[in-house]
Amino acid sequence: MTAVLKRSKDRKVANLANKAGLVAVIANAFGLPSGSDWSCPNQTSICGKICYAGKLEKIYKGVREVLMHNYLTLKEASYHRMRDLLDEMIREFEAECDKRGADKVFRIHWDGDFFSHEYTVAWSDVIGTHPAIRFWTYTRVPDSATYLHALDHDNLSLYFSADDDNQQTAASLHSRYGIRIAYLGNTFEDAQQKVRSITGGTAAKCPEQTGQIPLISTAGGACVKCGLCVTNKADIAFSITKK
Repeated sequence: MTAVLKRSKDRKVANLANKAGLVAVIANAFGLPSGSDWSCPNQTSICGKICYAGKLEKIYKGVREVLMHNYLTLKEASYHRMRDLLDEMIREFEAECDKRGADKVFRIHWDGDFFSHEYTVAWSDVIGTHPAIRFWTYTRVPDSATYLHALDHDNLSLYFSADDDNQQTAASLHSRYGIRIAYLGNTFEDAQQKVRSITGGTAAKCPEQTGQIPLISTAGGACVKCGLCVTNKADIAFSITKK
């Protein structure tokens, strides 16, 4: 049987919810297992301690199995095979959106990261092949961030995920290339201060974390309803304590 990649349903990023506004209807996210032993080569000590996706892997066996399946399928594949696998997955997603009349927005890596240059290039090719889909992603891998940013895909929103461990890297990427920053601080004020020190500007607080927008509603997931990250409108502040 030919291996295929498996998409995930994530309530926060859902592009279509059920009538009750409680669950995602379409799987519009893709994930890999988290951690430096797997798909996160630039994991920081901070994200390693608080990674919510990693915690879900431990709680739900089925989630872990899907993520490991994706990782092992891609890890053993050639660049061309990786590209074809990702393209097939995205084509299925696009067809499902057309069938249901849903917005074509797709989260790359609700869990995990770009684990190799070939894998990054494969995603870049797929993003370029599907201009009708709006992709967004966060990464802690500087080389992947600079590569994807340099290609200037109109349909990709890219953020470098920063915290106190990799703050200098984030500052370098912003000053040299203008890459957006998603900063994780202990509090929103802390995260906003750090972003201000890097960019000179203000970072928007994640409205789902502040409670301004529900995780999911009949309008879809919080990320789609908010739109800041999806459309790359602002640097973003995340809070570990949600305060």
